[in-house]
Amino acid sequence: MASKPSTSTRSKSTVQKAPKPAKFNKEEELKAYYDMLLIRRFEEKAGQLYGMGHIGGFCHLYIGQEAVVTGMQMSIKEGDQVITGYRDHGHMLACGMNPDGVMAELTGRSSGYSKGKGGSMHMFSKEKNFYGGHGIVGGQVSLGTGLAFANKYRGNDLVSLAYFGDGASNQGQVYESFNMASLWDLPVIYIIENNRYAMGTAVNRSSALTDFSQRGASFKIPGMHVDGMDVRAVKAAGDHAVKWAREGKGPFILEMETYRYRGHSMSDPAKYRTKDEVQKMRAEQDPIEQVKQRILKDKMATEDELKSMDKDIRAIVGKSAEFALEAPLPDASELYTDILLEA
Repeated sequence: MASKPSTSTRSKSTVQKAPKPAKFNKEEELKAYYDMLLIRRFEEKAGQLYGMGHIGGFCHLYIGQEAVVTGMQMSIKEGDQVITGYRDHGHMLACGMNPDGVMAELTGRSSGYSKGKGGSMHMFSKEKNFYGGHGIVGGQVSLGTGLAFANKYRGNDLVSLAYFGDGASNQGQVYESFNMASLWDLPVIYIIENNRYAMGTAVNRSSALTDFSQRGASFKIPGMHVDGMDVRAVKAAGDHAVKWAREGKGPFILEMETYRYRGHSMSDPAKYRTKDEVQKMRAEQDPIEQVKQRILKDKMATEDELKSMDKDIRAIVGKSAEFALEAPLPDASELYTDILLEA
């Protein structure tokens, strides 16, 4: 890969207009509904297990944000990489990781994806090209940029998706990553999951620039503002950004305006917002309910068929909880393994 500065002709006007929401056929609507409902039911069960004391440490739920990762997964191909922060269970499931292994890791069992040592925030699957789950705020952005660097160096046509939140957007390493990615036209898509609160601080109190699609302007990185509560809008924007990166045009920023229904973590009572605000989002913009209503309206499935799907998903999630709680804890002999790799 050339080390000279980029000769990119990207426009100084970096904000691009979002395309119209994608048109889903019956198969795509039902798949989107299934995938998002699986994430939600899984997260609800994880919340229950946390309350019962079966999950320790930190636990950040993805309830309300399901359309973002579901739509983006529909835009990428086999081999493309995904990396995110600590609100990561939804990303794992969307990547195709087994709910049993994810739940086992949440409960610290040896059958988990990180052998019970990573917990909620730190699990990986090389097979599914999922590179974490990272507890350091914004730290995954540099690593996602590194994945894109490797793709460019190897001369393949793969792209990496680096997810982070509105709060992480203010971290210094994010801008260092932007600079490098733009300088070398790296095939990385930065997905800012703007759920409107950096822990408990509203974006207008923590960010001087609240339009996160403009965050790459000084690095000539194009950005796009996307309705992250509509899986079709996410898919359309994802297709555009993935095509841009895969064609060698460099990085792209997608600001996904979304919303989390729960607190920042399980220890957060979320008193910084009103119940009316949360209920309004649930009633008017819930990502799963939007798909459900389209399916019913277009007669792609009946109410009973959707209820049966929900029942099957609940069974899968229930089985994952049983599997996790019956799995053995890591043996004491594992305490110092998987710490250092001597090359």
